Amino acid sequence: MGFKIAIAGATGNVGRELLDILDERGFPADDVVALASRRSQGTEVSFGDKTLKVQAMENYDFSDTDICLMSAGGSVSKEWAPKIAAKGCVVIDNSSAWRYDAEVPLIVPEVNADAVAGFTKKNIIANPNCSTAQLVVALKPLHDHAKIKRIVVSTYQAVSGTGKEAMEELFNQTRAVFVNDPIEPNKYPKRIAFNVIPHCDVFMEDGYTKEEWKVLAETKKMLDPAIKVTCTAVRVPVFIGHSEAVNIEFENEITAEEARNILREAPGCLVIDKHEDGGYMTPYEAAGEDATYISRIREDATVENGLNLWVVSDNLRKGAALNTIQIAEVLVNRGLITPKKAAA
Repeated sequence: MGFKIAIAGATGNVGRELLDILDERGFPADDVVALASRRSQGTEVSFGDKTLKVQAMENYDFSDTDICLMSAGGSVSKEWAPKIAAKGCVVIDNSSAWRYDAEVPLIVPEVNADAVAGFTKKNIIANPNCSTAQLVVALKPLHDHAKIKRIVVSTYQAVSGTGKEAMEELFNQTRAVFVNDPIEPNKYPKRIAFNVIPHCDVFMEDGYTKEEWKVLAETKKMLDPAIKVTCTAVRVPVFIGHSEAVNIEFENEITAEEARNILREAPGCLVIDKHEDGGYMTPYEAAGEDATYISRIREDATVENGLNLWVVSDNLRKGAALNTIQIAEVLVNRGLITPKKAAA
């Protein structure tokens, strides 16, 4: 007997991706319900060869639902996740609302799947920030081999990370450049078309942005609190796919060739690393793919035991929807939850 799954935020970029991936991966769901705010009630969304009518989350009774995959924003999650969890429905949340709660596991299955068992404390599991998810997939096998001391990461983040309106803004601004129309920034503080903006999320008192802080805090929580992390997050005029230039300092010796071989065997990783024109991955090619791609693996002679990597992944999939569904699969495959229908 299959599970009953609710998608909260089903009309957004990640919500639609969740529906697509649930179908693609053949998740054992007998019933899938699309939920959003009241203003989206009645909107139709696709799920495989079916069309689902969106229901208002405010009116939905979660008591017979097994898992809620939530991608409705931090404020909605802060209010609703505990209410949903109290109905016996496990919430897997995509926002930042619960990631730093000590009683809520923050999970990337290739990295720390065992920690998922801690979900019973609050019935909530957190999905990491999109840029952190792909980063830790690449770092985990290297950390296991040579122990990471310090990471310096620069992210080059697609506009889809800010939502559908940001994607429309990039499209409209790009068109405006060619027809010589005026360009009005809306979602971003400066023009994004043919530009890069060294600013993702809000600024904090120390001069870092919240996005940069998330990479630091989440890497430490999932991988190792002893690792030193610094980050610069940059928004780039790309629709889908985050890229990262990563400089790593290890405690123990590791060569570029060793790293290449380790990453080739690592779950979720695909190494595309030829020393030739085009022998690397770009976000355009990663869009629609599940893997975290690693290229430009090379030794850094300026520090002892140093490496550089280029890491690329689809931020809507591994960075959000795919990782969320992989967490649900861990719950099911390890027998940590059973369908309520079966219990009845």
